[in-house]
Amino acid sequence: MTGRIRTRAASQDEGSPGGTGLPSRGLRFLLARRPVLLRLVAWSVLETGQTFLIGYGPARALDEGFLRGRADVGLIWLAVTGLGVLVGAYGTARVYAAVAALVEPLRDRLVERVVSRGVRTGDPGSLSGLTQQVEIARDTFAGLVMVSRSFVFTAAGALAGLFALAPPLLLVVGPPLVAGVALFAATLRPLARRQERFLVADEALAGELSAVCPGLRDITATGAEAHIAAGTGERVEAELRAARALAHWSVLRVASLAVGGQLPIVLLLAAAPWLLAHGVTTGALVGALAYVTQSLLPALRNLVHGLGTSGSRLTVVLRRLARTDPGEAAEKPEPIAPDATEGTPPAFSLTSATFAYGPASAPVVQDLDLALPAGSHLAVVGPSGAGKSTLTALVAGLLTPDRGTITVGGHPVPGPEAAAARVLIPQEAYVFDATLAENLAYLRPDPVPEEELLAAAEAVGLAPLADRLGGLDARVDPAALSAGERQLVALTRAYLAEAPLALLDEATCHLDPETEERAERAFAARPGGTLVVVAHRISSARRAGRVLVMDGRSTAYGDHEELLRTSELYRDLVGSWAPGPSRRRSEPALPLRDADRVDAVAGPGLAGDGGHVVAHGPVGQVQASGYLRDGGSLGREG
Repeated sequence: MTGRIRTRAASQDEGSPGGTGLPSRGLRFLLARRPVLLRLVAWSVLETGQTFLIGYGPARALDEGFLRGRADVGLIWLAVTGLGVLVGAYGTARVYAAVAALVEPLRDRLVERVVSRGVRTGDPGSLSGLTQQVEIARDTFAGLVMVSRSFVFTAAGALAGLFALAPPLLLVVGPPLVAGVALFAATLRPLARRQERFLVADEALAGELSAVCPGLRDITATGAEAHIAAGTGERVEAELRAARALAHWSVLRVASLAVGGQLPIVLLLAAAPWLLAHGVTTGALVGALAYVTQSLLPALRNLVHGLGTSGSRLTVVLRRLARTDPGEAAEKPEPIAPDATEGTPPAFSLTSATFAYGPASAPVVQDLDLALPAGSHLAVVGPSGAGKSTLTALVAGLLTPDRGTITVGGHPVPGPEAAAARVLIPQEAYVFDATLAENLAYLRPDPVPEEELLAAAEAVGLAPLADRLGGLDARVDPAALSAGERQLVALTRAYLAEAPLALLDEATCHLDPETEERAERAFAARPGGTLVVVAHRISSARRAGRVLVMDGRSTAYGDHEELLRTSELYRDLVGSWAPGPSRRRSEPALPLRDADRVDAVAGPGLAGDGGHVVAHGPVGQVQASGYLRDGGSLGREG
């Protein structure tokens, strides 16, 4: 996992001096599809004719036919109305095809943008963006086009029909319709703001759950249920509050619908005597009621529900998904390099840092003060449960200390600047189904030259595996790689990252000693780089210029020889690391296929050795691994 400097998008549209606002992007998108828009308008005109005949035809059937005793004339007008409905239905069917031609290109562009941002920047909101927000954008854009187009053409046909029947009818129907639409328009901006808050809360909850769910076993093992539940509960409550605020503003949609669509019906009935006295015929009054109930009210209802919820949601989603546009110029992040002057901040520092997994738990890290100079090589050692992985998680910003402060490169943790300055490689290496080059360049914002990829693979020790796979362009199947091979891929990926501080948390535990040494020396030799290794072999501690010994209660700090003289715990650890005389390096350090289905790989360049510390004992007790050939009991061997 890594962070990088966030880039600031340039403030100009591609190829234009104007701003990069959402309306300008939308206008460019629509203008590029003018033929589709023209087809959409042409087929919508048929709906206008259908709407016009729905009120005008029955009105003429009554006034010129049935009320005058001429049933044949009435039936002809009704037949004309029915024919108009059929033609309008054909136009509506053609409209759907035109809408699809607008919607699918938008969805494709959004998917490309979300995937690009997720891969290049590791944006935690990308999961929600890809699985939910893109689909919201597609569905709501289609609904927005349909309901807005339908309302415009339906209202045009209905108002034209009212004017053709009797102009006074417009005085009764027009004002409340305009008032209802205006009230609805006034709620759009507040609805959009609350919709955005809801989506932000949804992204935060999705990011929290994506991190918590894979680690449920570890959370239970460390007794951190209450700590994690509290954080996740806050995310859930935040989304609930945002949903309630959104629902409260949605009530105004009902009021606008009542004013614009249902009030005209009441006014037509109440004003019927006055209208009839001023020359409005009975058929025209019936036609006006048909316009309101069969055309205007359904169209307004669709507009309010469609544009009110989906429209504001679409605006918010598009604004969030368009944060990284391939067409926008962006400032490239500058690599972080430590200052060589006297005032250079430490690679990282902890001041009175204390952390416990839950309020009732004993602190795993307590009042720790540590400042590691930039360019150092530190090995962190200690028995199981001593807080080694917790320390790396605190420095990486994945955990927040209960007390004290932490900085990385002089920047407070957590924070974007500190995240940009470190890369964390955990024990469980993650490789995705893509080419080897794509796996290695995952943490880089720009394409990485092939020469640099090959040099990194050679430095870390990945070159033989790359050759066996078929080169950098070979497709990688994560399931076909052993645990050690996945670690080599992850190590090379981190080696190519621009962050100067590398945190290796048991990241080489499945490699043989020679391959591990090669990888550690490569990281230590990075220009301006600082290396922190959670060590599981004595050789790692010997190679490091500084060693931090942790036991959950106190710490010791110094070089290997100094700690041998001053730290009893370190002497015990070194003793447990010493291999027995009969051990053979080709044998794995742990039984194959453990309960977690993680293989301790036995193979050329990836075999385990007898120098592992098995982290199954309590704090202060260190156990060395047993071996398959001698029964495999996990006991301390002398």
